[in-house]
Amino acid sequence: MLMGTYSHSLDDKGRLIIPKTIREELGEGFVITRNPDHCLSVYPKEAWQQLIASMETLPKISSEPARRIRRFYFGNSSSPEPDKQGRVLIPQDLRNYAGLIKDVTLVGVDDHAEIWDQETWTKYNEEADLSDIAYNIDGINL
Repeated sequence: MLMGTYSHSLDDKGRLIIPKTIREELGEGFVITRNPDHCLSVYPKEAWQQLIASMETLPKISSEPARRIRRFYFGNSSSPEPDKQGRVLIPQDLRNYAGLIKDVTLVGVDDHAEIWDQETWTKYNEEADLSDIAYNIDGINL
């Protein structure tokens, strides 16, 4: 299970140090892709395969929304290899999408991690009011 919040900085080449605890949970290979919340999602290979399997149930040609969702995830994905220091290169187009310039926050979110611009993450948390949401989700016990 991926959890915790980690603050890091991108280096001048756009590389990010993935903390050892997160790297261990992600395993040998992982995929970085866009997230609809304008951050990046980092999926371990197993969770990525589950995402792919869920998309297999979508119509391939006849549904314009299904084509869009495939393009959103598959067309904007990268499978980087960490170097010896645990750094991975975040492609420029993904950095642009998530507004990643220097300071970032890596967040464990159960089956995946998310990479946020640090200022955006702080603002998101300040504005989040889960009281209305949490009590209206069936099956959640808080």
